[in-house]
Amino acid sequence: MTLWVVAGALIATICALAWVAVRGAIAADLLRSARGQALEVVANVDDPAAVSELITGLAADTGTAHALTSDVTWQAVEQLPWIGPQLHAISTIAASADAVAVDALTPLAEVASTLPADAFRPIDGRISLDGFVAVQNAAARAADSIGGAAEAIEFANSPALIGPLADVVDQVSDLFTETAHATDALARASVLIPAMLGQDEPRDYLVIFQNNAEWRSLGGIAGALAVVHTDDGGLILTEQDYAANIGSFVPPVLDLDPELTAVYGVRPATWMHNVTQVPDFEVSGQLAQAMWADRHATQVDGVIALDPVALSYILEATGPVELPTGDTLTAGNAVELLLNEVYVRYPDPEQQNQFFSDTTSAIFQALTQRGFNAGTLLAGLARAGDEYRVMLWSAHDEDQAVLADTTLAGAPLETTRRTTPFGVYLNDGTGSKMDYYQSVETTALWEACTLDAAGAASGTAVLEVTIANEAPASGLAEYITGGGAYGVEPGSASTVGYLYLPEGFELADATLTTGDGFGGGFIDGRQVLSFEILLAPGESATARVAVRTTEPSGAQLAVRQTPTVNRDVTPETGSCLLGPLDSNQGAP
Repeated sequence: MTLWVVAGALIATICALAWVAVRGAIAADLLRSARGQALEVVANVDDPAAVSELITGLAADTGTAHALTSDVTWQAVEQLPWIGPQLHAISTIAASADAVAVDALTPLAEVASTLPADAFRPIDGRISLDGFVAVQNAAARAADSIGGAAEAIEFANSPALIGPLADVVDQVSDLFTETAHATDALARASVLIPAMLGQDEPRDYLVIFQNNAEWRSLGGIAGALAVVHTDDGGLILTEQDYAANIGSFVPPVLDLDPELTAVYGVRPATWMHNVTQVPDFEVSGQLAQAMWADRHATQVDGVIALDPVALSYILEATGPVELPTGDTLTAGNAVELLLNEVYVRYPDPEQQNQFFSDTTSAIFQALTQRGFNAGTLLAGLARAGDEYRVMLWSAHDEDQAVLADTTLAGAPLETTRRTTPFGVYLNDGTGSKMDYYQSVETTALWEACTLDAAGAASGTAVLEVTIANEAPASGLAEYITGGGAYGVEPGSASTVGYLYLPEGFELADATLTTGDGFGGGFIDGRQVLSFEILLAPGESATARVAVRTTEPSGAQLAVRQTPTVNRDVTPETGSCLLGPLDSNQGAP
């Protein structure tokens, strides 16, 4: 009798496993189909009718996949050792995808289907605010739903998962995290943009064009400046100027926090060129606002900063822009033309300024009058935001609260349950445009680490930053090299760097291959190391910093770094997901 009981139980288990295997295979096919439809949704974001139809199909697939992976048999097999965590991960993905389709994408699609195709495009210099207001509730709901789904999948990523499935869960987790960021950005934008475009009252915004050929912590020196006036969706370019014309402020235009002054001195509050030297755009925005008000008697409502690389992403949406000089500005040539060629062609700063002024006017005209591809523009701005090439500060507290914790706020990264961030901020010390020719390679890897039961890491992490001067040995224009005006040999490049160590870590070691030492201080409880290097053409130098935990920290290392002209170069980071890692192991 006992034998028959055992045999019966075995047969039932085999049948249950077979049932689960078949349903799992079907669910996998449905989820692959849903993924394809999701990609089509992104590709057709500017076609509300197409998006609505695609989301309907996507919701049907995810709903079926969820049903296939949530019945009683599936749930019972989830309790078994080894195979249980694998099935739980699959069912979590299916349930999360279905929740996103039903609770997030479907409401957005319903709203989108009621909007005209040009709902977010400017017509005769004005953007209708109705579309932004219409999507506010659906966007907020979507952000909550996708955020919850992303968190559920992250928790389903157990060390018990087999390698291939763990890789899939990692990929899905990253995808949902990125989507959560995107929908969160949409929810915030639907609230912020109407206010910024003068829904309730006219507004003025100072736009700073950063020049990455002369580094500052947040990108580059403030160069060309412009003020955009908004009123009920209308946009007008009202005024232009240049940082060099603003002059210096003695005493400083604002009093900086003593911790900032101890590290950066008073230069950020003395020259418009230097407002982005402090790697916190809330500080930069307030400094720029005060300087502009002093010189132009206009109290702007906020400050926006972007660089030519971000501009190149915008040009992918507008298409080529004709300039008064006869040049055609495109996504492909914007960086080279605006950060290098202009200084070869026009050695006179006044001519350079006129070229930048004409370029600003032409791009503004293209954006507000000619129109653009909405999907491409959104993708470009999202990429620029992810690369910290677009930043915004608002003088209105309610708007600034919406910006908090986003890349647009331009603040140093903070340690979270999942991530441990370093900051790498670079500044030109040459008084030149030599950083167009400099490259940066950065790695942040665990030298040794362990995970606790909660998935937090303890150990030693190493940050390495290598800067190389790749300029030709001769033949550069004097305006590019600086002509030795600040005591630097023409062709050489001087760089001042600031390395922000993660919270919850202590310094173990710090070296420069030049043999020089470090300075620095503490800002908001984080240790900051400063260094200076001077490189002739063909030379390079590396800063290496080792830190060890004083308390368990996020397993994934991250780096917030000064964005340069090299748009495709990103820091290499490592993760302590499966125990100790050596220095040859990077991010999964």
